[in-house]
Amino acid sequence: MRTKAEIIKEFGKSEADTGSTEVQIALLTEKINHLTEHLRVHKKDFHSRLGLLKMVGQRKRLLAYLTKKDLEGYRALIAKLGIRK
Repeated sequence: MRTKAEIIKEFGKSEADTGSTEVQIALLTEKINHLTEHLRVHKKDFHSRLGLLKMVGQRKRLLAYLTKKDLEGYRALIAKLGIRK
């Protein structure tokens, strides 16, 4: 799992840019991927599964917002993150 600072540096406009939509989506994607691996091992961890579903919903809302605001940025971001196969 990459650190938060690495993700912010890669997707943010500056190192202090923690609130932009792209950074938030990238951070959520990293957390989702990590939690998905956890749930593959611990199949009965329903508490974490609920958290995962909330994160996926939040990312979905942020992606919808980004689609409306910056379609080209959206396309670049999903290609870079490898989501939406």
